Amino acid sequence: MNNDQSSSSTYELYHYFRSSCSYRVRIALNIKKIPCQFHAVNLLKNEQNEQNEQKLDYQKINPQRLVPSLITPDKKIITQSLSIIEYLEELYPEPALLPQEPILKAKVRAFAQAIACEIHPINNLRVLNYLKQDLNLKEEQVNAWYQHWINLTFLDLEQIAKLNSGRFCFGDQPTLADIVLVPQIYNAHRYKVDMSAYPTLSQIDKNCSELPAFQAAHPDQFAGS
Repeated sequence: MNNDQSSSSTYELYHYFRSSCSYRVRIALNIKKIPCQFHAVNLLKNEQNEQNEQKLDYQKINPQRLVPSLITPDKKIITQSLSIIEYLEELYPEPALLPQEPILKAKVRAFAQAIACEIHPINNLRVLNYLKQDLNLKEEQVNAWYQHWINLTFLDLEQIAKLNSGRFCFGDQPTLADIVLVPQIYNAHRYKVDMSAYPTLSQIDKNCSELPAFQAAHPDQFAGS
């Protein structure tokens, strides 16, 4: 994946390096070897809310002012990470991120949605900023909040992974479930969640970390951008 690629036939991704939603899409792009140009939107500098013609006016790209946003080669805009990934899955079916068997496909989606729908919405930056700035919670209280919601769902996902996993969440090939899990584990480490309670999830994360597609998508590869 080339950060400097600027061909009009290339996808463009507006992202933030630590955004777990952005991280998901970067992994999917890498797995499918889809060329992409990356544009940083620094959430901590509030660039998503700036309205300045001299800079990035991100609201014109995504009225929700969230990352990521994918611009297709024909200049269509797609938002929301799972929608982006499923769009790419339909256009580039190999390597597949979803199994063909309907029941297994549903299980993979359910695993991914447990994170994307149950953990992420109440632990994203907007919520954490509200807790700090509007409710005046202390940092340790915010961290406790973050850890609580991860632990609540990870306890269940650990049991699901035990029943279904091979090297990855559902067998020996990474799927949408792994793409969503890995960024959430990255965040869990950032907020000092005790991962010893989740040996299966931790091993899956380790297995994913050995793959070039996951390595190249890691936030450390984009820090400072």
